[in-house]
Amino acid sequence: MNVNDRVTVKTDGATRREGVILAVEMFQEGVMYLVALDDYPDGIWFFNELNSPEGVFVEPERL
Repeated sequence: MNVNDRVTVKTDGATRREGVILAVEMFQEGVMYLVALDDYPDGIWFFNELNSPEGVFVEPERL
């Protein structure tokens, strides 16, 4: 996933929230995505772990 891609994110709520990637930072353990959501237009950071399906919070938006 790259900057300007539309994504959904897993948050505390029951449903996934839609947003747009503003920045991407690579780490050894995974990837950080700065995602703009309606409630957080300046962005909020989400971390996807490389080897843990439960640690994946950002996914491409399904059309």
